[in-house]
Amino acid sequence: MISLSRHDPLTGELNRTHLVAALAEAVAEAIRFRSSFAFMLVGIDHLSRINDAFGFDVADAVISETARRIRARLRAGDVLGRFSGNKFGVVLKNCTVDDTNVAAERFLAGIRDEVVPTKSGPVSITASIGAVSVPRYACDAEEAVNRAQETLDAAKRRRAGSLALWRPNVQRDAQRRANIRVTDEIVTALNERRLVMAYEPVVEARARKTSFYECLVRMEQDDGQVLLAPDIVPVAERLGLIRLVDHRVLELVVAELAASPQVQLSLNISPDTTMDRDWWASIKELMQAYPGVGSRLIVEITETVAIQDIDDVRGFVSRLKNFGSRIAIDDFGAGYTSFRNLRRLGVDIVKIDGAFVQNIARSADDRAFVQTLIDLARRLQIKTVAEWVQDDASAAMLQEWGCDYIQGRLIGLASADRPWQTALEPAVPAAG
Repeated sequence: MISLSRHDPLTGELNRTHLVAALAEAVAEAIRFRSSFAFMLVGIDHLSRINDAFGFDVADAVISETARRIRARLRAGDVLGRFSGNKFGVVLKNCTVDDTNVAAERFLAGIRDEVVPTKSGPVSITASIGAVSVPRYACDAEEAVNRAQETLDAAKRRRAGSLALWRPNVQRDAQRRANIRVTDEIVTALNERRLVMAYEPVVEARARKTSFYECLVRMEQDDGQVLLAPDIVPVAERLGLIRLVDHRVLELVVAELAASPQVQLSLNISPDTTMDRDWWASIKELMQAYPGVGSRLIVEITETVAIQDIDDVRGFVSRLKNFGSRIAIDDFGAGYTSFRNLRRLGVDIVKIDGAFVQNIARSADDRAFVQTLIDLARRLQIKTVAEWVQDDASAAMLQEWGCDYIQGRLIGLASADRPWQTALEPAVPAAG
């Protein structure tokens, strides 16, 4: 029973708890005697593929054999343990950087150079390694584990079967400090209700009459400055805060629709939100609380989201349409979604990526591309919006080609003003 509590039942090596305890002891010893050692995380590459192709019993055989091959190449006094499903931790005592490189290549070669015999036949495997020198670059066990994991991830991204050593990086550390600061700013802004909306008009291409407004998030700062969506959304996505931002935006947009029954609004949601159950629970509650609001809401999803999992996105679109909402594909043209997929999704609007629209007055290639998109969408009875329209010449072309709506600098950029709360706004004169 004591042995089972200390050791991984599959490989017989130390389990994670006792591996980390041994690592902590090694750190304390290295600090006390002013020595150094290396901590490695050895990760089997693409183990999930082996699971899928052969089954879990074959994957277990691969894990056991990998542990055996690492063990066979350790020195007396080195420590090996199973860190997680496909990862092993190795503590290499009295190990310089040069020693670490030699040891890593010994482990990697031992794993890759011979196939693993299993009951389903021979399986070829590789492993990647992330390593950190302790205590030089890690002052405790937790930091050693985090930095070895970080370098293992880097090794796998660069090339399966390779080694990465943790080294200081001024730019990376500065970015992390910035991430911490921005995370705190976003969370504080959410708590203090300093996330607000700006509204950009989308007008009919012919009459230049406003059809709806796109809602764009803004963050008011303590010093009076305002951060725009491009400053907020990518950072929030990278730091895992976009769910909170999207929830707040949904609340603000629905509240505006409820207070202003004459307006139609669109909102953008991030890729993760399309599958967020909490977001769905929120929109369901809001639609029940404010009947009729759903029919004046347009939800914009990016083209890259639409093509990732067509079946999941179809379900997303269908549920939103049950509320009476319309669906727009944003940045259309950047990812080259097939029109067959557009038809399968049942979207109502495609917003043509402004990168193709902004130069149509000067670029024959962009003109041909945009005109083709508009024509194909019209044949499928899907409305089109041209983004980033800069001038009357471009607007006239778009109108001639049958584009339904335009937005951009020519019409007016996003503003916190709410024109629908004033007198009826005059139509923007069409180009002569």
